[in-house]
Amino acid sequence: MNYKANENRYHTMIYRRCGKTGLKLPAVSLGLWHNFGGVDDYDNAKAMVTRAFDLGVTHFDLANNYGPPAGSAEETLGKILQTELKDYRDELIISTKAGYGMWPGPYGDFGSRKYLIASLDQSLKRLGVDYVDVFYSHRPDPETSIEETMMALDSIVRQGKALYVGLSNYDALQTSQALEVLKDLKTPIVLHQPAYSMLNRWVEHGLLDVNERAGIGTIIFQPLAQGVLTDRYLQGIPSDSRAASESVFLNEQDINDKRVNMVVQLNNIAKNRGQSLAQLAISWALRDERVTSALIGASRVAQIEDNVKALNHLSFSEEELTEIEAILQLNS
Repeated sequence: MNYKANENRYHTMIYRRCGKTGLKLPAVSLGLWHNFGGVDDYDNAKAMVTRAFDLGVTHFDLANNYGPPAGSAEETLGKILQTELKDYRDELIISTKAGYGMWPGPYGDFGSRKYLIASLDQSLKRLGVDYVDVFYSHRPDPETSIEETMMALDSIVRQGKALYVGLSNYDALQTSQALEVLKDLKTPIVLHQPAYSMLNRWVEHGLLDVNERAGIGTIIFQPLAQGVLTDRYLQGIPSDSRAASESVFLNEQDINDKRVNMVVQLNNIAKNRGQSLAQLAISWALRDERVTSALIGASRVAQIEDNVKALNHLSFSEEELTEIEAILQLNS
């Protein structure tokens, strides 16, 4: 039976404009970094993508090396696009990136024109689409000029392979320099994608201001701090959690008594607001309307449903913000 989208999918989702551009994104977007690779269950991946779309999540975010193996997340979404979402392509925002290691040799990493254009050509084949909506430079390249990297992004748009471009993991100064080049080229840049959460607030020290002045949006990843800002660690470290695994992104040192105490205090605030801790963390990240969208990850449909419910309660009282700030400062 062919998938048919929920007719009410646009009734409750909140859409925010990317700065002063013409593009809007759902306030919650789905990232395919984990759990959509070739080693993962395809039916579960399909269920997550289609359920997200039924909830009004129109934006699906990838990178060339998402998997594992690298490239397989794009292949998974490509299959879902062909079999389930083929009739809805024009309702979707599909983004991908290049900038981290993808293939061996000197042309499969960082930010050269050679790498970015070749990588996107490969991504389009894996996705089975003629273009992506947003293509990002995934990180700055210390050995390639910003001019070369930005001119490659400009070429990609002019070739019709992407509608818009974006930056990810650039600091405020690097972003300013890149935006200056893109402005001269009249390249349609719409987004910057940095990490941001209650536990990682670096974007507040300049980057949000740079993006706002340039009229572009900010879409943040890791709003749940790799799962720390969920009910996962309220009792310490579960044996099946990411912190207990050999993950390079989160380990047992990240979950100490001080941090568990902080999470418990934040969870109490969440309860008083009628939210889960994850919902509180997402709402908090979206409290500043300069943040266009929060990218979530998921391993099952229920997590997507729970996270989207964060949008039911985005407002904070001054007392709540002050209390949250005090908890974060005390445990920083």
